[in-house]
Order: sequence, then C-alpha cells, then structure tokens
Amino acid sequence: MTLRIGITAAIYSDEVIELVRDAERLGVDSVWTPEFWGYDAMTPLAFIAARTSRIRLGTAIVQLGARTPAMLAMSAMSLQALSKNRFVLGIGTSGPQVMEGWHGVEFSKPVQRTRETIEIIHAITRHERLEYHGKVYTLPLPGGEGRSIRSIAPPVEVPIYLASLGPANLALTGELADGWIGNSFLPESADVFVDPIRRGAEAAGRSLSDIDLTVSVGLEFTDDVDEAGRRHARGYAFTFGAMGSAKQNFYNDAFARQGFGDDVAEVQRLWLAGDRDAAADRVPLEIGLKTNLVGTPELVMERLRLYRDAGITTLRIGVDANDVPGQLESIARLLDLVAAVNAEAPTAVA
Repeated sequence: MTLRIGITAAIYSDEVIELVRDAERLGVDSVWTPEFWGYDAMTPLAFIAARTSRIRLGTAIVQLGARTPAMLAMSAMSLQALSKNRFVLGIGTSGPQVMEGWHGVEFSKPVQRTRETIEIIHAITRHERLEYHGKVYTLPLPGGEGRSIRSIAPPVEVPIYLASLGPANLALTGELADGWIGNSFLPESADVFVDPIRRGAEAAGRSLSDIDLTVSVGLEFTDDVDEAGRRHARGYAFTFGAMGSAKQNFYNDAFARQGFGDDVAEVQRLWLAGDRDAAADRVPLEIGLKTNLVGTPELVMERLRLYRDAGITTLRIGVDANDVPGQLESIARLLDLVAAVNAEAPTAVA
C-alpha cells in the first residue's frame, strides 16, 4: 500500500495559490477545496487548474442538494476538460443545519439521495440518454413537457469520491464510489470505517483496493507533543458542539463508534450550555493526538505506518495560509517521511 499526500486549501488568496503551486513542485499529489456557507468548492479549482499542470484537483466536498445532479455533472465535465482530466468530484450530504438553513432544501433520505445522484452523474458523463426513475429524482418530470436528453458534451470519466461516516453511507462508498473522503478517523479503530466500505465493495463485486481511501489530518512537527495535541483536541469542541444539532451530529456518532461516546456527549453538553472553554478542555487529548500527525519526525513516521497499515492511501493535510513558508517546509519534511515509509514492507493486518 502506497501513501500519497494531498492538501486541503481554501484557494481564495494569492498566498494560497502560490502555496498550491509550490506544493505541486514538491510532489504533493492532490489539492482539495472545501465548501461550507461562504465560497463554493468548484470555482477555485477552475482558477487553480490554469496555474498548475499535474496536481489532482478535488472537492472536499460539494454539498448534495445544493445543486441538481445534472448541474453537478455539468460542472464536473467542465472542470475535467479545463484541467485535462485532473478533476475529482468529492460529494457529501452535509447536514440539516446547512441544507435546510442555508440552501432551503429539505434534508431527507441522505443515503438514497447520494445513490441516485451518483447514478445520474454516471449516466450523464457516460453519454447515456438521461431517463431516471428513483425515490428522490425522476427524470424527466412526469406529466410535463420535459424529455429525455443526452449531453452534448463528449463522454468523460469523472472519479466520484464520497464523504461518509455512517455505516450505510460507508457501504454505499464501497459499492459505487472511486474514493472515500474520511474524517473523524483514528487508525487504531480503522475497522469502524473500513469494514463497511469493504463489505459494500465486495457485495458489488469490487475490492477495497479499487477505492482511494483518503483521510484528513493536521500536521505539526514539534517536541512539545502534549501541548500541540491539546491544542488540536480543543479544536474539536466546535465540531462536537456546533457541527450538528443536539439531536443529530454525524461527527459525534462517528467518534462514539470509536469508543468516545461519553466524552463527545459531555463536550456537546458543555458547549450547548454556553461553557465553550470547559467544552474545549473536556475533549480527550487522545483525539487530538490520534487524528493528526503531531510530534517529532519519529512520532509522525510511526503514525504514517499506522495509516498505511490500516489501508489509507491518501492523507489530506490542512494548510494554514498565515504561515506559507512554514507550511511548505513541513510538507516537504512530511513527503520525505512518506517516501521512507512507502519504501518499507507494510505490517500485516489481521
């Protein structure tokens, strides 16, 4: 299993554009743009496509429901043409707070919506005449004047990566997707995520090795491991407290399945009660250390081996636009460590 390095970057400034160009020169495999409730994920990749030549360009993620499946396919085909086939369409359902509060789209049937969106995108990009009868989408709309249409663009392969955390969506990733956009991931409990993906792949006659398993991590080289780990842990208070409602938080559920149920519940309780400092203090140090690459080069190399042996193929490193030279130095250092780990024989996983 070979590890690759990608970076997650908000490509909205000259500094970050140059960072991506320098990262490409260093040998970084891919760059991923996020989408929340500010800038979109697609436009920056079109801009950076014209200023790079090799690096893969991925969305992590565009929000399902914010665009029709046909609009997603059209944007993906455009970016694939402009980038000379370097584009990766990373999609995800987001959550009810964003979809209903920001986009005004009902958050319902997320797994079914994901399945149907992927199938419709495949039909369009493969130059099939579009006729689809699903539980979420029916194309053309019945009883109207619409008709089945074939894209006027030529057929093109668009890799589709799926952001998934729950077992059903993880299984769908294994069944239909070309890659997984993972987070909330500890390699020590990789089976929580990897086993459902594997089962979905095998049920569809595929193999886990057909899927690019990508995971987001922070990167920080330091001798003060506990201090850095504590800082990274405190950042999760917002995730556990605000990235969802009191009733539904997909990130909390993912950490609960990895043995942190009581911890994340208490962090959420403190956050919702308004005591955000106490909530940040309550996040276990273990989460900060084990979801990131933090520490000395030796410690980082140990973590890289764990990701490799868990089957992860791409690590997506978050970058800080406020310290571009420092970020590039750390990325170059990491690439050397990854090359050394890739040269080793992997440890057998039972």
